[in-house]
Amino acid sequence: MYYRTKKQVHILLHPTEGNSKLDKIINTFLITLIILNVIVVILETEHAIYIQHQSFFKNFDTISVIIFSIEYVLRVWSATHEKKYKHWLRGRLRYMLTWGAIIDLVSILPFYLHAFTALDLRVLRILRLLRLLRVFRLASYMKSTRMIINVFRSRAHELSISLILIVGLIIVSACVMYFVEHPAQPDKFPSILATLWWSIVTLTTVGYGDIIPITLMGKILTAVISLCGVALFALPAGIITAGFLEEIKKIKKPRIHNCPHCGQPLNLHEHSDADH
Repeated sequence: MYYRTKKQVHILLHPTEGNSKLDKIINTFLITLIILNVIVVILETEHAIYIQHQSFFKNFDTISVIIFSIEYVLRVWSATHEKKYKHWLRGRLRYMLTWGAIIDLVSILPFYLHAFTALDLRVLRILRLLRLLRVFRLASYMKSTRMIINVFRSRAHELSISLILIVGLIIVSACVMYFVEHPAQPDKFPSILATLWWSIVTLTTVGYGDIIPITLMGKILTAVISLCGVALFALPAGIITAGFLEEIKKIKKPRIHNCPHCGQPLNLHEHSDADH
């Protein structure tokens, strides 16, 4: 009975492992509660709204923390259902150190710090903003996040190479522009480190216009660097898109063709080989 209950609780709190109606109800409820919490945190920063509905905000936060605390305790308790967290103590401690469990804990921690400690109010305001981390908990309830994680894992090598190229181009551009523009604008390009700001906003095509080249060579180099930036910064987007297409192909089930005479599924590969 104990192990069966633990298994059921674990599946209910991990919707990707179950497919029952209760899973979906709990999943929808928790997602809605997280989204509402984020909205409430944002509305609380509007002083007029907070003063007018102060009691509502406090009550809503209390109820939310109680629900999230129960969920956190149940997650830690049922974590030993998984093989990698099998040990009753070490397994639970290992689970508590995972990224998802840390976010769960930090998102409810400000409430208890406020209730049981006498911290400075300015510190409490900052800690209360940690509740915004609850939005990252959505990843635990949405199956699509698994696909996103798989894309970044499968394309980690290509993405790291593109990141190295981007960082390299930023540094090289800053160095070149410093030596070209520093003699004409020592206040705008005082050092290579300061020129990195120009390099980043230029390569990302943001172009705030606070630092611009005035020499002919500087303008020519800026045009070349900007074109290189457009091409190079498009690399990660293409890599991620290709990764998504691969994951979608894996998720999609192959279409089964049945024989019109006997109704049995046809193996199209065997038929195509026979034709050849």
